[in-house]
Amino acid sequence: MHADESLDVENVFAVTPHRWREAWEVRRCHHPPTITFDRPTRTLPVSVTGSYCALQCAHCGGRYLRHMRPIDDAAKPGALDGATSLLVSGGCDAAGRVPVLEHLETLRRLGDGRRLNWHLGLIDEATMRAVAPLADVVSFDVVGDADTAREVYGLDVGLDTYLETLRMMRRHARVVPHITVGLRAGRLSGEMAAVSALAAEGVEALVFIVLIPTEGTAFARCAPPAVEDVADVLLEARVRLPQARLTLGCMRPHGAYRQAVDEVAVRAGLNGVVNPTRVAERVAEELGLAIAWGNECCGLG
Repeated sequence: MHADESLDVENVFAVTPHRWREAWEVRRCHHPPTITFDRPTRTLPVSVTGSYCALQCAHCGGRYLRHMRPIDDAAKPGALDGATSLLVSGGCDAAGRVPVLEHLETLRRLGDGRRLNWHLGLIDEATMRAVAPLADVVSFDVVGDADTAREVYGLDVGLDTYLETLRMMRRHARVVPHITVGLRAGRLSGEMAAVSALAAEGVEALVFIVLIPTEGTAFARCAPPAVEDVADVLLEARVRLPQARLTLGCMRPHGAYRQAVDEVAVRAGLNGVVNPTRVAERVAEELGLAIAWGNECCGLG
């Protein structure tokens, strides 16, 4: 079931109903009957590289950097008025690292009185040590297999490399891993392996985002992952990580597809949804969940 097809979400729930019951029971036993809906209007995304990225990944091609505030602009007087937190990111170098070290003093100043969520890529421990005093949280993308990393990022790394980096980061800061469902041109490829590995690592929080086929990228003509595939990953995560806080993040397609995925996320027992549709609100109310609203990046929750 893809975005350009009729989305009968009831069919998704009709398949393997026992899995939906199991996931909801896990949520009921381990989490209070509340759900967080975030509209991150108070978090300003800042790019330390402007719109430049050496990798030009197949799903992004630097397009999403254009929606971030270049760090030089963010440093201008009044540029951060109203922002209570920053998402610090940028393009990667050829090794998949976001080059933040040369900007640490500027970011220290910009972060005064604000919370900072850092997106750093596959950085080394020396960089992590330098960033740690300024980090309220680090967001870290985990890719479940080497073929996906090679096809999407052009990097010769596998799940072991991501797990080693995650462990290193967790020695110094709070880390919230992210998994992109359908990252490999809309197909599942390593997501379940990533969920299993993160469960074994005992992570306390996990964010899911969904591939958005984006104009001007190598994946522009791909379909997003089938809603059934998204459901499979979220259900697996809820059961495998019973105590973790699971969130559906801001990056996912719009329209009827988004409404279907939002319903899937709430019924699968996730703890939060970013920029929820009215469908997410309605389903949460039907399920007896109290809604808590937030206005910052979900990783800071």
